Amino acid sequence: MSQDQQRSDQQQHHHNPGEGIKYGDVFRVTGDLAGKTVAPRDASLMQSAENIVLGQTRRTGPAATMQAAAAQNESAGLAAHYQDTDISQEKGVTITETIVPGGRIITEFVAGQAVGQYESPGPGDVASGCPSGGSHGGINNRGAESCGNGDEGNTDSTKITIGEALEAAGQAAQDKLVEQTQQSDAAAIQAAEARAIGLNITMPGGVAAQAQAAADANVMTTRDEDKTKLGDVLSDVVVKLPADKPVEREDAVKVVGAEIRNKEDARTSPPGVAAIMAAAARLNESAT
Repeated sequence: MSQDQQRSDQQQHHHNPGEGIKYGDVFRVTGDLAGKTVAPRDASLMQSAENIVLGQTRRTGPAATMQAAAAQNESAGLAAHYQDTDISQEKGVTITETIVPGGRIITEFVAGQAVGQYESPGPGDVASGCPSGGSHGGINNRGAESCGNGDEGNTDSTKITIGEALEAAGQAAQDKLVEQTQQSDAAAIQAAEARAIGLNITMPGGVAAQAQAAADANVMTTRDEDKTKLGDVLSDVVVKLPADKPVEREDAVKVVGAEIRNKEDARTSPPGVAAIMAAAARLNESAT
């Protein structure tokens, strides 16, 4: 499906204003998905997937289309700001890449159905980190999925590690208060720590535990100047972590997924933990 085909579909479908813009109004999709209203959180998930896999959000791509539709649905009171669809919860959004002579073909999916396909020049997706035969990346509302043939075990000292990325996030957002209501910062740090040590646990006294404690303490603290800041929690992370590893795309999607699942707007917060982790993954992959 080319972008021209997508735009043609948008012109051919007409929606009932009282029901909002549905996937079938803007994409060539069938079944239950076609009748689902485009929700703001779905659009944010696609935006995050494009940012991670492609390094940017395409101006005329599926994410932009979904954002425009979701914004109109929200303005009309037909979708809540943090609403998603049950189909996107179960199947998520994904992006695949197929290498062809002279470039690559990118295909984007919602709940397993293609919503956009286009050609892009270049030998491979710098941001994908997957073999040139094809790549796969995506996010759903319970986590994230990515290519399963990454560079696990890579100890290249020239690459940015998870600990270094966390320290960089602490420096970039050193005056940002550790998020206390939705606790997205603590969730992102916990996901990053788990990826670094290879265990899905929160280590007592570790960086994630400190972030959670800071978020809890900030709730009880009245004055902002007395609250714990991200820079306080993320100082000397490399020393604090018992193990570390270069940031890979799989790590970034896990951290992004953790952060947006704990935010009502389902968006990362530049220059927060997820945004820095995604940037580090792209830099590592471009250096491969």
